[in-house]
Amino acid sequence: MSAEIENHDNHNLSRNTPFSTILDRRMSRRRVMQGGLGVAAATLFAGFGLPGAVRAATAAASGQSLSLGFESIPGSMTDAVVVPPGYRAQVLIPWGTPLTTDGTAWSPDLSLTPELQARATGMHHDGMYHFPLDPEQASSDFLLVVNHEYIDQSALWAPSNGATNPKQGARPADEVRTEINAHGVSVVRIRRDADGHWAPVTGDRHNRRFTSATSMELAGPVRGSEMVMTAWSPDGTRVRGTNNNCACGHTPWGTYLTCEENWPEVFTNSGERTADQKRLGMPTGRGRYGWETAEQGQEGEFSRFDNTPRGASAREDYRNEARAFGYVVEIDPYDSDSRAYKRTALGRFRHEGCWPGRVVEGEPLAFYTGHDARNEYIYKFVSKKRWDARDANRPGEHYDRQSIGASYLDEGTLHVARFNEDGSGDWLALTPESEIPGGGPNGERTLGEVFGDQAGIIINTCDAADLLGATPMDRPEWGTVDPGSGDVYMSLTNNSDRTAQDTEPTFTDGAAGLGALGAGFDTAPVNAANPRPDNNFGQVMRWRETDRANRFEWEVFLFGAPAGAGNEINRSGLTEANEFASPDGLWFDERGENGEGILWIETDNGIDKGRDNAVAQATNDQVLAIVPGALARGDTRQTGQQLRRFAVGPNACEVTGIFATPDRTALFINIQHPGNWPASDDATQVTKGQVRPRAATVVIQKEDGGPVGV
Repeated sequence: MSAEIENHDNHNLSRNTPFSTILDRRMSRRRVMQGGLGVAAATLFAGFGLPGAVRAATAAASGQSLSLGFESIPGSMTDAVVVPPGYRAQVLIPWGTPLTTDGTAWSPDLSLTPELQARATGMHHDGMYHFPLDPEQASSDFLLVVNHEYIDQSALWAPSNGATNPKQGARPADEVRTEINAHGVSVVRIRRDADGHWAPVTGDRHNRRFTSATSMELAGPVRGSEMVMTAWSPDGTRVRGTNNNCACGHTPWGTYLTCEENWPEVFTNSGERTADQKRLGMPTGRGRYGWETAEQGQEGEFSRFDNTPRGASAREDYRNEARAFGYVVEIDPYDSDSRAYKRTALGRFRHEGCWPGRVVEGEPLAFYTGHDARNEYIYKFVSKKRWDARDANRPGEHYDRQSIGASYLDEGTLHVARFNEDGSGDWLALTPESEIPGGGPNGERTLGEVFGDQAGIIINTCDAADLLGATPMDRPEWGTVDPGSGDVYMSLTNNSDRTAQDTEPTFTDGAAGLGALGAGFDTAPVNAANPRPDNNFGQVMRWRETDRANRFEWEVFLFGAPAGAGNEINRSGLTEANEFASPDGLWFDERGENGEGILWIETDNGIDKGRDNAVAQATNDQVLAIVPGALARGDTRQTGQQLRRFAVGPNACEVTGIFATPDRTALFINIQHPGNWPASDDATQVTKGQVRPRAATVVIQKEDGGPVGV
């Protein structure tokens, strides 16, 4: 995410033992037993999966042969995308690309209107995924679905030298409508020609936009609850828009999952905030863009962003509007007439993304998601319905995929993670029957006694997780799953509010912590899974579900750090060839019959002291790659030795969003908030002079047309 929209406040005021303390204690024990950090790291999780030697032997016996086919490229600080020798990179569907035949072609001085922006790709591309139309052409012709996380008013309103009244005063209605339409999601058909060049299919019937004004359905436990009733939706079943869509996910039945992250700041409440508004960080002053100040709106078009109670009941105002945000949203890209559904059963918070676990016939489906904020939690949703392979996606066929989605995503159990010092973990069910260790704020025994029904728990997901004793983490971001082993990887980007071991946690506004609903940690000490105080560099976690119900085993897979740091910081032994900070985007790229795969890692080193750290002074944000399969478990230094830098983005950007075509000949990434890029269709061309910056998708291919990365 950009520093422009990241919320630096810490809203978790519980006294739950944070992940860094758990990991630090775990590693300290190993130091005593084994002697020295290197040995401790190598043996930290010997019980996690196969021991290193056995794992390597098994990989060799199975014919594991996948290896990276490029050398680490140097760091870069230019206005261009840098790729290894023998590769090329193309700019695709940058912000403002027309999706319809009646759209207006982009020009550097184009003045956007609500209508033009609604028919074009939005700003600041983030998570994305691909959906084939014809299985025979799945690697050359498909639907690309892309999130647009937020807006840059300076770029959006460049022809008029900036937005009108951005900080005070009433905003013009059409400016607000344009900004609303620059958020959301794009569905666009793209196609590769015989020369390997990609282009959007302008005017294709599948092309469409979902914006912060698109009507959507609420589904799952919250649908129809009095807690989401508004003047526009008095029965609590609908809402307008999805906002601040960060990472994403997909389903086995062929739908796209987009996730609402830093949405609370577009709302405001000038009165007494509710517990969930406090916990999630809704402001009491002006909203992020002042959308609530615009006049001449239709049916609460703009006033809905002001959640201050003004009527006699919730059906007469918009006090509950924000309670219809903070969810995983399901979109069927194949059906251009379908509506989007907010699947509330998967929890309400600042969702980074939502990733499906290993799919097994006859077993429930699992979806993993993280709350991207300091000292927040990792969650898992388990469907009530067991997977039926007959529900699998059938590209080219027209049928109701959303009804399949409802059968898996509207009923199930949401869990939150607790990480233990011995390398084990527990999934804690967030249900009305769940007992609260030590009791609730007023002596309540169960979550149901505190929050009422499941809808109340979902609306207050974070407070419910506080009460059960979940482990606060260092900003959980992207996840990905190895479909063969079921291993789950998740990036913890950084945490400047992490303090040393044995320090006392502090709480926002002096709140009492556990039991003080509507609050969160201000600072939290280190723990086993987050072992570094003032963690500016982040780490990548890995865990595997066990045979015991609601149990898992975890380890730190890789630590980010500058090459010159000491062992306490540079725990993976990174060098100038692969140093990185703030891991963000992840994708497990499965290849071959033996379950081999490449783990791709993207970075977002531009926030939370990002540009001040040593890594950011050496290179822009980047894409790295590693083959986890043959590595010893628990040996984070060996992991660091095998990591390679594959690509580097232009100045000031974040590299995010990632997947490859099924034949692995094209790798897609997104370049978000570049400072002065792109100069042309060639992503590697260095910008000369000043351009109007545009976020864009970038396609990386080998010049000989072979598989990427090997």
